[in-house]
Amino acid sequence: MRFGILSGGTGWHVQDFLRAATELGHSAEVFDFRKLIANVPSADLDCGAVIVRTMPAGSLEQIVFRMDYLQTLSVPVFNPPRALETCVDKFLATARLARAGLPVPRTFTGQTAEQAQAAFADLGGDVVVKPLFGSEGRGMVRITDQEIAWRTFRTIEQTGGVLYLQEFVNHPGWDVRIFVIGERILGAMKRTAHGDWRTNVAQGGTAERFVLADAEKSLAMRAARATGAIIAGVDLILNDRGEWLVLEVNAVPGWKAFASACGVDVAREVVAFVAEHAK
Repeated sequence: MRFGILSGGTGWHVQDFLRAATELGHSAEVFDFRKLIANVPSADLDCGAVIVRTMPAGSLEQIVFRMDYLQTLSVPVFNPPRALETCVDKFLATARLARAGLPVPRTFTGQTAEQAQAAFADLGGDVVVKPLFGSEGRGMVRITDQEIAWRTFRTIEQTGGVLYLQEFVNHPGWDVRIFVIGERILGAMKRTAHGDWRTNVAQGGTAERFVLADAEKSLAMRAARATGAIIAGVDLILNDRGEWLVLEVNAVPGWKAFASACGVDVAREVVAFVAEHAK
């Protein structure tokens, strides 16, 4: 099979996909989201299936066009556009997880500083402010001071941002990333923070293999289904009552740390899965 890999460059993950495709007897070509063109009635890429690796930053119109482009393709896209749209938007993803009956942190999303200040108090005066679109822990800030909260909320409001607040979860200093493909769980890694409340490996956390119980497996599978993600990185965290919460579902999960910690060739697994299910 010939694969199309849609990305914003040719970094490590893209190279890993190319390696896995060659090893499995397939061919693959990298297409840059920023250089896509579409002709009506035909807007197809020359491939049998598309794997979306990452979406580069762009204007609202550019992002909308790229998502529209994915929806016009006649070949299978992994993950489907609807799953990508859901998971990239923290509010939408959290809302769908909660609607599916999954446990999530208490969350507020609004547009004015006054609304956010009231939510800050309602959430216990200890919140994590997150960019609506973001990954790897970038742009997140924990706030426990009322004055700093107000200044932060006003800045976000004045720059036209959306205020997304979650109650801070008193966790044991680690969380779990579970890698899901279709109806299988490839494995899980425990990410431990060092000198920071964020556990992301990109923010200095360390990773090790984690053995899942049935409860964690069930949560991960239900979370992936709730967002429509076929290939997913599901993040779970324990609160101070020993209860698992679903923090996030990533529809374009990285796997560099996961592959090393769990001894899994993720790129090979993804390519094999797509080749089988794109027929």
